[in-house]
Amino acid sequence: MDKTINNKAWFLVLPVFLLVAFSAILPLMTVVNYSMQDTFGNNQFFWNGVGWFKELLDPSTDLGGRFLASLGRNLIFSLAILAIEVPLGIVVALSMPRDGWTVAFCLVVLALPLLIPWNVVGTIWQIFGRPDIGLLGYTLTSMGIDYNYVSNDLDAWATVIVMDVWHWTSLVALLCYAGLKSIPDAYYQAAQIDGASRWAVFTAIQLPKMHRVLLIAVLLRFMDSFMIYTEPFVVTGGGPGNSTTFISIELVKIALGQFDLGKAAALSLVYNLIILIVCWVFYTIMTNADAERRPAEGGA
Repeated sequence: MDKTINNKAWFLVLPVFLLVAFSAILPLMTVVNYSMQDTFGNNQFFWNGVGWFKELLDPSTDLGGRFLASLGRNLIFSLAILAIEVPLGIVVALSMPRDGWTVAFCLVVLALPLLIPWNVVGTIWQIFGRPDIGLLGYTLTSMGIDYNYVSNDLDAWATVIVMDVWHWTSLVALLCYAGLKSIPDAYYQAAQIDGASRWAVFTAIQLPKMHRVLLIAVLLRFMDSFMIYTEPFVVTGGGPGNSTTFISIELVKIALGQFDLGKAAALSLVYNLIILIVCWVFYTIMTNADAERRPAEGGA
């Protein structure tokens, strides 16, 4: 029998396309337009072509130097966040109970940091880390530790990293816990019969079963940490100096502080492209590794 195709069904998704075009495509085209022009105000624009992009990728220029420096800070921050939050989230998920009323209690406690808005998180840690009235800052100062995130680069970095770990480790832990809950009890029973150690159970059963949720967790945490803006801006303002000035903060300084719309548009496009490429490369590598691991497990 010939299959009947009803193309009228496409009209049902037409509102979605219109919404996406209005909220994403049209603003993106506006940014592309600004990135190829220059302006002296009064809505007078002059064609500049790819001039802003050449200046952005040239380390000898002021724009290029600022971009590459902030890009390096972003990469260091994202790698530090992933190195801390992913193992810590796995440990927290493994430590959570599997049944009983304590499960709901632990899930609620873990979800609490995720419910706090980003600007509120920054304000909390801005006060919490102050050496005069903040609990953390006052405690460290009382212990003889010269802690001041306003004037010390290392203290500022430590504060921003610990703040992000406190805020987002719960997300990794919840995803890992969901992966652990999906493991059938028969796996654990077979491991117990074989006399497998706790480490063997983790490496042979739990970690492989958490592979997909860990992939999602790493992708989400990389994208979010690479695009971070509100928390470090509220806490340190990008300082001291430019030590915590990430690309997002640099972009706002150029767009709103200097009102260089062309430079800011070019920077935002390159910024977005870097995120897309890195995420695509990472996802491709992980999925290919997963595809190679499955035949090996099947043959074993």
